[in-house]
Parts: sequence; structure tokens; C-alpha cells
Amino acid sequence: MTTLFHAGNRQLQDEFASRGIADRLESFARSEFSADDRAFIESMPYFFLASADAEGRPDCSFKGGMPGFVRVTGPGELAFPDYDGNGMFKSLGNILVNPGVGLLFIAMHGRPRRLRVNGEARVVRDDPLLAQTVGAQLIVRVAVRAIFPNCPRYVPSMELVEPSVYAPRPGTEPPEPAWKEFDAFMDVVPPRRPTFRG
Repeated sequence: MTTLFHAGNRQLQDEFASRGIADRLESFARSEFSADDRAFIESMPYFFLASADAEGRPDCSFKGGMPGFVRVTGPGELAFPDYDGNGMFKSLGNILVNPGVGLLFIAMHGRPRRLRVNGEARVVRDDPLLAQTVGAQLIVRVAVRAIFPNCPRYVPSMELVEPSVYAPRPGTEPPEPAWKEFDAFMDVVPPRRPTFRG
């Protein structure tokens, strides 16, 4: 497996005498999901997606849905849907020109936990999951390079009250967000594309 560290990481590890612990932590990295990884990922109603454009300029996005919206689809692959959004396609547009991504799954409710997944993503327009995923207009598949746990000690304890009313789910048409009716946007909001409804 590719090392987690580059010269910049090593420079600071050496400055702070942390190379030994960094190497030990790297030994926990893997390229295939465990059963526990799968259960955690598929239980999450959100994650954070880091991507970068062709020049390396980063972007970070929140992705949310009902638990199970992210699926582990193979030993070293996961998939998640792209839902109707603001139409900027910052993350998916970045993936089209630079497939390197980082995903952070973080539980801030119940038992704190963090799991990082780094890999190469691709946007799929004709994926079989489109016919099974309520509300998906595209599917993103990520081939894993590294999966590794992350210390949750700074994760705040919060309460998960309820899922977003906008999260696609079978038998329910999500409401349109209010901003689509604002004068500044309503003349340029594209119509929703037909998607699987469950």
C-alpha cells in the first residue's frame, strides 16, 4: 500500500519527534474495508468530502442522506449518490479533473468515532445503483487507497435529533429549498431530473 506520508509530513514529524508514533499509526491503515468499517460507514447520515481541482486548489463539502446512502460496494470500494443541489458541482467537477479524494466519516452523536478513506473517485452516469438509490442523479464510486481510523478525542458530544427533511427516502418527495424561490435565483434554477423514487 502507498505510504500515508510525504516529505512535508516527515519534516514536521521529525521536528516534533513523532515519526515513531506516526509509523505505528500508519500500520493500522488498510486498503480493504472491515465488517466494522462497513457497518459504521453505512450507518452514517453524513460525511465530509475533500477534493481538489486540476491545479490542486482544495474544496471540502458536506454530504448527507439517510443512513445507508453511502454503500461499501466491494472490499476496496464505496459508492455514494449525488443528489439535487445548488448546481455548482464543485466536488464532482473537481473529480472529473482530479480524481484524488478524501472522505471523513465522523460520529458526533453516541460513541465518538472517525474514519478516513482516501482514494480515487469517478463519476458514473449509468451506474446500476441509480435504479436502486432514491433521489440519485449520479453515482460516485471511490477506489480506496487507504482506510484509517482517526483519534476522536476532540469530537464534541452532540445529539442527532432527526434526519434532514431534504434527504431523499422512499415514498416521499423532498421539498424544494426556500432559496430556489429567491428572486436572485428563481429564473436560473434548473428543473429536477427524474430519479428513482423507491
